[in-house]
Amino acid sequence: MPNLAWNRLLEGNRRFVDDVPQHPNQDTARREALSNDQKPFVTLFGCSDSRVAAEMIFDVGLGDMFVVRNAGQVIDPVTLGSLEYGVEMLDTPLLVVLGHDSCGAVTAAYDSYDSGETPSGFISDVVARLLPTVARARKNNRTTINETVAQNTMDTVDKIMQLSTIIKTAVDEGRLIIVGLTYQLHDGHTTVVAQYGGDEAAVSNYTS
Repeated sequence: MPNLAWNRLLEGNRRFVDDVPQHPNQDTARREALSNDQKPFVTLFGCSDSRVAAEMIFDVGLGDMFVVRNAGQVIDPVTLGSLEYGVEMLDTPLLVVLGHDSCGAVTAAYDSYDSGETPSGFISDVVARLLPTVARARKNNRTTINETVAQNTMDTVDKIMQLSTIIKTAVDEGRLIIVGLTYQLHDGHTTVVAQYGGDEAAVSNYTS
């Protein structure tokens, strides 16, 4: 089941990249069928960036994807609870963490790390949560913003596994695959940067 969900997601991204989307499950019949229940096949945690609309990138429709988004895909208790809801209550067999190049939140943290200055308001809270990732990226010789985005995606996947017993148990029992992807804005391609569970060869060697 998790591998089937992964393959379905990849097929949708390929259609998006090739500019042949099917726009499935977006008609009146689908809307009416979902009025009392939902059964998404994937939970996705991504950035709020307006250029990274998950349902479009993976060419899915209503009821296919349980989406959680915030700036820089920052982990906090509410986010973890939302992801656990997708995995445990909705029984999604796939959890995707989606980072993207030129991420504004990561860029803000990257600049703050170098300048020692933080943005005003609650944006500073987002930056503060991302600063450890910037430091880790530098330590690992990932010095560009997009390399830092990849580090953040990997770190987020690791944090989910470390902090959520519900999600870790689902992975350990073979009910769930977690995949970290980075998305390229200019061409729509995605690249695997992290994985827990599933067929490692089939997942980790994939680039759309």
